[in-house]
Formats: sequence, C-alpha cells, structure tokens
Amino acid sequence: MNVSVPIPRHSYEIVIERGALNQVGDWLRTLWGDKKVAIISDNRVAKLYASIVEKSLEKAGFQVVRFEFLQGEASKNLTTVSKVYDFLATHGMTRSDGIVALGGGVVGDLAGFAASTYMRGISFVQIPTSLTAQVDSSIGGKTGVNTTLAKNMVGTFAQPDGVFIDPEVLSTLGHRELIEGMGEVIKYGLIQDTELWEELEAMDGSVQSILEHAESIISHSCLVKRDHVVADELDNGIRLYLNFGHTIGHAIEATAGYGQVMHGEAVSMGMVQLSRVAEEKGLMPKGITQKIEEMCRKFGLPVTYENWDKEALYQALTHDKKARGTSLKLVIVPELGQAAIHQIPLQEMKDFLERKE
Repeated sequence: MNVSVPIPRHSYEIVIERGALNQVGDWLRTLWGDKKVAIISDNRVAKLYASIVEKSLEKAGFQVVRFEFLQGEASKNLTTVSKVYDFLATHGMTRSDGIVALGGGVVGDLAGFAASTYMRGISFVQIPTSLTAQVDSSIGGKTGVNTTLAKNMVGTFAQPDGVFIDPEVLSTLGHRELIEGMGEVIKYGLIQDTELWEELEAMDGSVQSILEHAESIISHSCLVKRDHVVADELDNGIRLYLNFGHTIGHAIEATAGYGQVMHGEAVSMGMVQLSRVAEEKGLMPKGITQKIEEMCRKFGLPVTYENWDKEALYQALTHDKKARGTSLKLVIVPELGQAAIHQIPLQEMKDFLERKE
C-alpha cells in the first residue's frame, strides 16, 4: 500500500509492504538516481538490518557508508549529532548526497535532524523499524534531539523524500518495544479513526494479534497522521490533535529520565491521567476514561505512573512546546473519534497533575 503525503513544498510517498527491506535499493534508485548514501542506525538495529539495506543499495549502484550509535534515548542529543556531522564530512558527503535513517524513533529523529542541518540540509528517507516509528515519528517531518530539560527541545521541520515501511521487521522487536507502539495507535482511534478503534476492540491484545493486524493498523495510523500533517505542516492548528496524551506523557518521560519510560508507555499514562481529570471537569464525556484505560490495559500498556511527583511533572510541563506565554493548549477528546483544543492557564495544569487512580 502507498500513502501519498501531498505537502505543497515537499510531497512524498509512504510505502507499506512486507519484505520491503530487500527492495530499498530499487526504490531509492527511482527516487534519487545517483547519490552517495549514509545509513544512520543504532547498534541493535544495524546488527539486524543494516547489511540487508546496504547490500540492496550497493546492488542498485549506490556508494554506501554506515554510521552507528549506541541504542537508546540517551544518545538522542547534540553530542551524537556532532559525531554524525564529523562522520559525514570525513566521508565527503555533500548536499547532493543522502541519508537513510534506519531504525526506531530515536534514529529517525536524530538522523532527520542531522540531515536537515548538515550543510543547511541534505536529502533523507526514513526506514522505520519500530511500531512507534512506523505509525508516528517517521511521518510528518518533525526532527529533533533532547536536552537535559526537555524532550525534542532542539529540532526542525524537514520532510523526508519518502518513508519505506516493512511490517515484517516488527517480529524482531522485544515484547515491550512492540507493545509501546500501541499507545500511538490507540491515540489515532481516539482522535479520528473510529474504524481503527473498532478493529482494536475486536483484537485480543496479544502480540500475535498485533503482528497479524500490522499492515492494517499501520496504514490506518499513517492516514490519520497524513491528514493532520498535510492540513497543518508546521503544528499551529489541528496537527496539535496528534499530541493527545503527550503533554503529560512527555513530562513523565523527562522526569523518569529519558529511556526509563518508553514513549508509547508515557502516552498511554498521559492519555488516561488527562482523561480522568478532563472527565471530572466535564471536558470529556462520562465513561470515556474507562474505555481508554481498558483499551490500554488490553494491550499491556501502563495506565498509572508509580513515581508520580506533581511538582517535578509541572516543572517539566513548563518546557512543553505547546505552551504559549502563560497558557497551554491541551488536547482533549470531546467524543470518540474527535479531538479539540482546550486552552488553559499554565498554572491550571496543576489540576491535571493531581494523581488519579
């Protein structure tokens, strides 16, 4: 299946196809023609897939170099990006060359950021290997790295030349890595796609069911993400709907220490916590929190954060990119399949951080 992303200044295709990794070279030859290509990956993904991609690229006539960094959110920083710059320069990469981001969300965000800033920008494509990256972070052109204060504090908007998704790679993910991706999938059902929500309701929540439904849930998710990105590329309007659960979720990630709580896990906890308070305040319908919580639990996602520290979470929230002066744009779900923005004074966000169980 192909999903078109018709952004006026940079349109591209999302290709979703089982066994696609072996065809990367042919795909990029059509897309790029002659370029020197740098594969950027982490050490775990590279061990599994870098040789497959490298051979496919070389067979298609590309000159290929490879950069690997240590797996994990702790590597997603400017120090690693600086090493990428040095690697690219050492290997003679120019603005006519390209980067292949091969990995999960950390790889995609970091490689995309490096590509968008090296020599003021070179071409790149995303080959996401985690469920979270396949349904979310590889699409839409947000790149970035973390600082000590906040997740994705430094970043750019830079659209890839294409996204190449092979659902078969999900079978090599660890249990926790696969399950955490369902946090984003559930979110898409909540904010827009009721057909996806119904499919999730019909699934039994097992790893096997996720793998069997992979193509369907990935394509549904990509279509929702595509719709929001095309309508609002620079995140000033309805693209903010994609942040349902993320305001509190990002704060949990930051206070836990990056990598301690996985992104989809944090989104799950963020959605449930926000919904509990929003439902109490009459901002979301009665019973919706129970639906969200039951869905998250079915797929093995956490719904409460044990090390809850209201003040630490609030301090992390003050660095949220949706904050504007002394106010914050909070995403709510007034009914299943719809999202809305509820702007509140930043101080009022403390109400949403009262621990609810």
